[in-house]
Amino acid sequence: MTQTMNRIGAVSLVLILAGCASGPTPPPRSAVPAIPHVQADTDFMQGMIPHHAQAVLMAGWAESHGARPDVFLLCRRIVVAQTDEIGLMQRWLADRDEDVPAADATHHMMKMEGTDMEMLMPGMLTDEQLAGLDAARGPEWDRLFLEYMIMHHEGALSMVDVLFETYGAVQDAFMFKFASDVFADQSAEIERMQLMLAGR
Repeated sequence: MTQTMNRIGAVSLVLILAGCASGPTPPPRSAVPAIPHVQADTDFMQGMIPHHAQAVLMAGWAESHGARPDVFLLCRRIVVAQTDEIGLMQRWLADRDEDVPAADATHHMMKMEGTDMEMLMPGMLTDEQLAGLDAARGPEWDRLFLEYMIMHHEGALSMVDVLFETYGAVQDAFMFKFASDVFADQSAEIERMQLMLAGR
């Protein structure tokens, strides 16, 4: 984790000096990416879409399942932010003629020895865990949601770690900015949710 954050800090300085850190805006559809991407970049984007989609699904239950006000506001933020990020990831993949998962995909599709396999990305809830969350209401829903979303976010951080540790990955400015933002935002939300669970 420290190695990842050191790399993020070092490259951030370079991007700032180069005037490239103004925000994760992908190139227009007609543009040719200046820096070739590698399979790890594609895998990260394709895997993070269903990861985000499950978070949006979970957070979308806040109102109907009786979330308390602070949990409700957190859920609204997750829905808005991660829905926007799904669109960015879909566009990044489409611009590079890669397979684009649906915005509501629940599993990551990977080819294993020529066969399509469904898999859950790190931290994602199983069908049984989702059903348990959906069945809960009020304070019990708040508790389960916070516990599960902390686990979910920690899974996303591990995906960012794997990406940054892969040789040749994260070479273009957008990819670096996007992955760094995911790491920073979800780290901050984990800390916030831990305090919420503790009643502070």
